[in-house]
Amino acid sequence: MDVFALAQACIAAADVEDKLARSVDAAARIAGDDVAIESRYGPAPMAQPGRPPRPRLVHPRELPQRGLGSAEGRAALVHAVAHIEFNAIDLAWDAVYRFRGMPREYYRDWARVAADETRHFRMLSARLAEMGHAYGDFDAHNGLWEMAVKTSNSCLERMALVPRVLEARGLDVTPGMIARLREVGDTRTVDILEVILREEVAHVASGSRWFSWCCEREGVDAQATFERLVAQHARAALKPPFNESARRAAGFSEHEINRLMAESAA
Repeated sequence: MDVFALAQACIAAADVEDKLARSVDAAARIAGDDVAIESRYGPAPMAQPGRPPRPRLVHPRELPQRGLGSAEGRAALVHAVAHIEFNAIDLAWDAVYRFRGMPREYYRDWARVAADETRHFRMLSARLAEMGHAYGDFDAHNGLWEMAVKTSNSCLERMALVPRVLEARGLDVTPGMIARLREVGDTRTVDILEVILREEVAHVASGSRWFSWCCEREGVDAQATFERLVAQHARAALKPPFNESARRAAGFSEHEINRLMAESAA
């Protein structure tokens, strides 16, 4: 079996536990050298990944704003992060499945990311259970996958706009969530988010590395290309706060960070 068939099976799985188990198994197999990175077949057209019947997906504006002072509000926050991590499993596997002709290390990188996202989801799911809830109890939105659809024809654009914009946004906002949860004494959730924040830096760094690789392959300037893609597709994501230290560790240059600060102030 090749990496693409393994990834496709992970994406297609609709049952939560089946998807998680397939993800762990596929990542372990791709970590070795005995899985082919060639296929006679190209990727299928982009479609919705396999998902459980719940959560119900709604427009972001339809999601209620809940404070962290209540148990329900804290559970809703944990659920929102769990939903992001569940989507991130499919996003990582789609990065493996969709883009052919990449080096073996590219497929290993995104399989490792998928394994991390799977573990993150399990941690958050367990925390939800401790809070008397389960994944699917709250509504969610489909924004991450919608960006995957927009970038389905270009590995360069995918690396720019999913890891380096949407996932990098998580680096920016998670410290604030951690601070607010500390204020209300939810140290258990804080511990989980600190693990996720630390490991997401490496995921965004993978996006930075392969974005640069794709730019070099296509003979385009990485800095100018990133700025153009953000201006075209993701300007709304340019708003403070920015986690400058995490972004530096994830491969953002000083020029990029300064440009983000300037763009957000304009």
